[in-house]
Amino acid sequence: MDTSYTSMKTVIISNRLPVKIIEENNEYTFIPSEGGLATGLGDVYKNGNSIWVGWPGIEVPEDRQQEVVEKLAALNLYPVFLTQDEINLYYEGFSNEVLWPVFHYLVTYAHYEQSYWDCYRSVNDKFAQTTLKLLNKNDRIWIQDYQLLLLPCILRTQQPFATIGFFQHIPFPSYEIFRLIPWRKELLNGLIGADLIGFHTYDDVRHFISTATRLLPVNSTANVLSKGDRQIVVEAFPMGIDFDKFSGLTTTQEVKKEIDYFKSGKNEVKFILSIDRLDYSKGILERLRALELLLQHHPEYIGKIELYMIVVPSRDSVPQYRDLKEQIDQLVGNINAKYRSINWIPINYFYRSFPIEVLSALYATADICLVTPMRDGMNLVSKEYIASRNQNDGVLILSEMAGASKELTDALIVNPNNLGDIMEAILVALKMPLDEQQRRMKAMRSIVEKFNVKHWVQNFILRLNEVKDTQKSLLTKHAVNNINEIIASKYAHSSNRVLFLDYDGTLVGFSGNIDDASPDEELYNIINRLTADPANTVVIISGRRNETLEKWFGHLKVDLIAEHGAWQKTHGDKWNCLPLLTDQWKQEIKALLETYTDRTPGSFIEEKSYSLVWHYRKAEEGLGELRANEIVSHLKILAADKGLQLMPGNKVIEFKNMEVNKGKAALNWLYDKHPDFIIALGDDHTDEDIFRALPDTAITVKVGNNISEAKYYLNDYKEVRKLLGSLVQEETEVKNTKILQ
Repeated sequence: MDTSYTSMKTVIISNRLPVKIIEENNEYTFIPSEGGLATGLGDVYKNGNSIWVGWPGIEVPEDRQQEVVEKLAALNLYPVFLTQDEINLYYEGFSNEVLWPVFHYLVTYAHYEQSYWDCYRSVNDKFAQTTLKLLNKNDRIWIQDYQLLLLPCILRTQQPFATIGFFQHIPFPSYEIFRLIPWRKELLNGLIGADLIGFHTYDDVRHFISTATRLLPVNSTANVLSKGDRQIVVEAFPMGIDFDKFSGLTTTQEVKKEIDYFKSGKNEVKFILSIDRLDYSKGILERLRALELLLQHHPEYIGKIELYMIVVPSRDSVPQYRDLKEQIDQLVGNINAKYRSINWIPINYFYRSFPIEVLSALYATADICLVTPMRDGMNLVSKEYIASRNQNDGVLILSEMAGASKELTDALIVNPNNLGDIMEAILVALKMPLDEQQRRMKAMRSIVEKFNVKHWVQNFILRLNEVKDTQKSLLTKHAVNNINEIIASKYAHSSNRVLFLDYDGTLVGFSGNIDDASPDEELYNIINRLTADPANTVVIISGRRNETLEKWFGHLKVDLIAEHGAWQKTHGDKWNCLPLLTDQWKQEIKALLETYTDRTPGSFIEEKSYSLVWHYRKAEEGLGELRANEIVSHLKILAADKGLQLMPGNKVIEFKNMEVNKGKAALNWLYDKHPDFIIALGDDHTDEDIFRALPDTAITVKVGNNISEAKYYLNDYKEVRKLLGSLVQEETEVKNTKILQ
């Protein structure tokens, strides 16, 4: 890791602190929390240069808050105090009655209450105010989970250059689901205040990028979102567990005693384990029904298998959870009543939590671990079971809807909605030979051991540092402020200048209708000011048709290059076409493009003299990109065979003669000329040819901050106009200074 980061402290922010407050005899004591986040990050924050900000878990009277602050500060913990109303509205309300069900695809359980949203915003702001008091300049901020989606943006507004990471521990839903939330844009804007956004799986990454690009004015390149002059990286970081801790627990005397107890008198019985928090996303009822189906269709297993089912109490005062518990109680009772005998019971059901030593013994004893959530961000129970299998035996049955299924491919993967699928997996597990169990378990143990929780933390922090370094390097290329002044100074002190200016996306913004993107008075004024100086030659070099450029700029004192170089015109002369160009290929390519246009509403074909352009700017987001990828995949070989270049651009794909490109056109124009100042500005793939072709002394500027051959970048056409205006202004000031001297 870069040593420049070693002096930073990491500020972890989550809804809950990793401790619980217990009040006894009017005294507060603190005990460690059992939650996955507290367990995962607890040791890391204790051993590193870190502090933790969060709610202490109970409402603390105002007159005792300072006492709690002082006691927690000794543990590097800093509380955010919430009232009971805030807990009800922000946590129980918005977090658990809006975000939780929607993010787990159970939208019928969601309650979109304005009071929930108002409180969610105010509590996120309260977290921000507490955090800002603790921050130093170089600190690293790591925000955890869905309760704090607005926090990255709030902190970014107050600390524009802060290093902010965000990790979501639950799934991120598809666009069609997320868009149901009334405050969807506010939530997304909150999230993209982070520099790095992490999820457990690539599916979540894909869903988030798709949603953000559809609902917000942001662009994406692979897994990078661009908003203004900021880049936000979105990546998958599968969370691990403390492998050594769970593996080592099984060898302790206390756990060995528990193991002996569970095994006593049950040598002939196969032991199936199920551990979940009470929640409708965990698939508990479906699991029970699958077991009932097995006993019904395979009575030979009656008396031969036992399910130990632990359900940890959670929110059972909420109607949906209370109803779920009642259904579980009833179904367990029915199955046990129907199949039990004097000496055997099919389901040992516990509605309570257990110490980690008991859980370790259960993990070590269970022949089969049944983990079948309907949706789950990762599911650490599956990994804890694997880490506890020191003999490399046992079988994990895992839902394909759990994030862990992407890593633990040697588990028996099931569809949690398919009861027959779960039943068959249990049968396979019961009959699986020991050597196959060991082969599968060894493979999974090596994965869980390598990708442990420390690896997860280090991987995220390292990537966050890399992202911040990349942002800083981009800032040094941003052609504003001091760099703008450097460019303007070079311009002012030169006497033979050439300005190569792309049009669409560079001098004007994009329009859904290509004919609507005509120049405005401001642009004409800038060009006239530039061309009024006899030392300047302005060359507008565009993919537009020559007729269009003539109509828009023929009356100005500029040179024009159209269709990426197929047509050229010096001011005052006629248009000239490159020799030996052919358009005989157009009919076949156009016919093929028309088939894609017919299947893509909003797309259209633009025909030029020596090129064809397929536009999809007005097509549905996602569908246009899909068709564009199909065109590139299906037609690239045909294009090459015909001597054509296939060029994906900004919401366009262009086919043109291979020998035509802006770089060659620019060099051709420069032939026998010796300017002492060259600047080129462009926004897409076609302009990279110019950036590569021009001499090293040239100033090259990409519009948009994605990867480019250009030396500098500007965010949009507005910054381009500002730069061009400043060039004229700088020269005027230099001339005035010389006159005064």
